Amino acid sequence: MKQVYKEKEVKHSKKLRLAILTTIMMLMLVLQACNNTEGNGASASGGANTGKAGEESTSNVPPVLNYGFIGSNKLNVPGGAEGWGLYKGIIQEELKKHGITEVKLTGFPNGPDQTESLISGRLDIGSLGDTPAIIAYASGAKTRLISQSSTNSIGYLIGKKDGPKTVKDLEGKTIAIQKGSFMHRYVVGLLQEEGVTDYKLVHMLIPDATAALARGDVDATTNLGVPALKLLDQGYTHLDDASKHPNLLGTSATVVSEDYLTKFPDFPKVWNEAREKALADLKQHEDEYYQFLAEIGDTTPELAKQVNPISDIKDTAFTDEGIKLLEGTKNFLYEEKLAKKDFNISDWQLK
Repeated sequence: MKQVYKEKEVKHSKKLRLAILTTIMMLMLVLQACNNTEGNGASASGGANTGKAGEESTSNVPPVLNYGFIGSNKLNVPGGAEGWGLYKGIIQEELKKHGITEVKLTGFPNGPDQTESLISGRLDIGSLGDTPAIIAYASGAKTRLISQSSTNSIGYLIGKKDGPKTVKDLEGKTIAIQKGSFMHRYVVGLLQEEGVTDYKLVHMLIPDATAALARGDVDATTNLGVPALKLLDQGYTHLDDASKHPNLLGTSATVVSEDYLTKFPDFPKVWNEAREKALADLKQHEDEYYQFLAEIGDTTPELAKQVNPISDIKDTAFTDEGIKLLEGTKNFLYEEKLAKKDFNISDWQLK
């Protein structure tokens, strides 16, 4: 009986081990199947993640674009194709396609103030004169040049009433300028051409300089556009303007911070295409455009047309003429020690 019992026990033990082994093998197969399923799921998820990565790339574009320009007006927009596009919503519509839902605009009294905001990160993009943009870049500002919408900025040199009559009469005199502006570069270049070496430059914003000129505290000041023509109409002396010196014309510069470009590398292309659409629309509504300029410049459409003709607006981001002027300005600023270092425009320019 014991022998039979032992045989049965052995057989039972073998069956138990077999059952356990079978169970283990089945579990292993199930786990492997699960792992394979999870692996396939991860791969599909990876594909989906790739799509999400693309979406994340778009979502990396900040929804708010901070844009700076020179000037102050009740519409809070600049002139030119950029201003028209922002005023009519053309540029905003184009930017929305890329995740930008709002454009915040800030007007600045001068270029140096604007570049300071770009450097500090308060702005992403700014349109300003070439001189402050160059000086900032030469001083280490992390910006890239993405367009020159204008290459015909005319600075005026205006003398006080009953004061100097010619540029040479400024020998030993005091001139108010906006330090670091394109007009600063124009005046220094002009005095150099005229052989005037004994003079004093004082930094004043245009409203302060105009008041100082009226009081006779300064002998001359720089100005531009409609405000310059208004001063001449009031009897102040027209000493000179940059239209007589093509090499001293100012150009505009639209620059973007490198930090913003890391978030939106395609921004220059997107911005310039939006600007070109705005310009095309502007050309279809010339009278309305000059009325728009008159409103932001507190003047008449006729005077706005005289000072800022549509023909002066460039229809491409860069022109050979513009780059040549930019190169000349950069060389001048470096030679005069107004720019801290020399550099290649092509290294700054982003096409």
